This record gives sequence, C-alpha cells and structure tokens, in this order.
Amino acid sequence: MAAFGISVVAVVLAEMGDKTQLLAMAFATRYRWQTVLWAVAVATLLNHFLAVVTGNVITNIVPIEWVKLLAALSFLMFGLWTLHDDATPGSMQRAATSPFMTVAIAFFIAEMGDKTQLMTMTLAVEQVAKVGGAGFAAKIQQIVPVWMGTTCGMIIADAIGILVGIVLNKRIPTHIVKWVAAITFAVFGMLGIHESLDLLLPNGVTLHHGYLLGLIPVLALLMIMIARRSARRARAAAT
Repeated sequence: MAAFGISVVAVVLAEMGDKTQLLAMAFATRYRWQTVLWAVAVATLLNHFLAVVTGNVITNIVPIEWVKLLAALSFLMFGLWTLHDDATPGSMQRAATSPFMTVAIAFFIAEMGDKTQLMTMTLAVEQVAKVGGAGFAAKIQQIVPVWMGTTCGMIIADAIGILVGIVLNKRIPTHIVKWVAAITFAVFGMLGIHESLDLLLPNGVTLHHGYLLGLIPVLALLMIMIARRSARRARAAAT
C-alpha cells in the first residue's frame, strides 16, 4: 500500500499544470466529460503498463526524440482540428463514434517519454529492486501497486483539468473556448517540436529560436482560415 500511495501522490503533484492536464481541459470543452475521463483512464493504463513492464526497452526500439516529435506534431494537428466545426450531419455521425479513440490516442502519444511515464518506470524499478532475485510472482506484486497508483494519480490530476474545462465551457462563449483550446495545443506543439529537433540535431549544432517566430504567423493564418470555413459551414447548416 505504501508504493500505491507514494505513486498516487507523486503523479498528482507532477501532473499539476502539465501539458496532459491542459490537454484534458481542452478536450473537455469539446467532448462529454465521461468520454474524456474514460479515454484518459484507458490510455494511462496501457501507457503505464508499458512503463512498468518494459522500462526503457521501448525507447531503445523507437528513439525518444522521434516519439516526442510525433507527439508535438499531434498537438499541432489537434490545435487546428479544434477549430473545425462538426456542423454537417455526416461529420456529426463520424464525431459520435470517434471521440473516445481520438482522446485515448492523443493521451497515449502525449505520455510517451513524459515525466510521469519516466517516474512510473523509476518507481517500478525501485520496487523490483527491493525483492532482489525473487521470483516472477514477487516482482509482479511489487510493480502492480506502482501501475495502479500512477494510473490513479493521472486520472485524479486530469479529472481536475476536465472539471476546469467543463466550467469554462459553461461560462465562456464557445468560440472563445475553442480558440483558447486551439492556442493551448499549438503552443505545446511548437515547444515540443523545438525540443525534439534540438535532440535530433548532431552534437554541437544548435537551432535558432527565431524559426518559431516564423511558424507563428503561418499557424495563425491556418487557424483563422479553418475557423472562418467552419463558421460558414455552421451558418449554411443552420439555414
């Protein structure tokens, strides 16, 4: 029980204000909170299972720099997609079946290489070390509380983010909420791209921060175009 409690507290504290908590908040402005919470739970269970079982093996197969870059690009795509309005009957039907998978995949990717996944790996290794050369069953007994604890901690932290998203959606006009969510995704996406490219570049080669300033107007123009197109489609659907 001590390992479970430590894992819960550690992850809750680590997640406060983290990108995945803000991701939960942003998704809660678009989807039903129950869908977002269940998707977060499933994605976290799978992600942290990989963390406690495989440790750093997965990062030896797929370099963490590429995982981070994929996550960053996903954030940019979600930023643009948030402004897209599902106003037509066909798109509404597609949206009805896709939110769970959309949120789950986004969270799974976002957690790859994140500090909470690394924390889960560390806690699991520490627990296994306590039993030394004990058998498989003894090791499982050590890592399951870590797996459950870190998962519960993530759900608690992201539930707070979901609650904030629900409140924002009720008290602030929908178009403002969409823009705030889209900008949040875009900011984390650009920062993630910068971080991953820095890691991918050869030693001694640095990336000038100015290229981010060049990305901002391009991204802003795309967001405005998508928002205007969605507004026109919404007006056409209403008539």
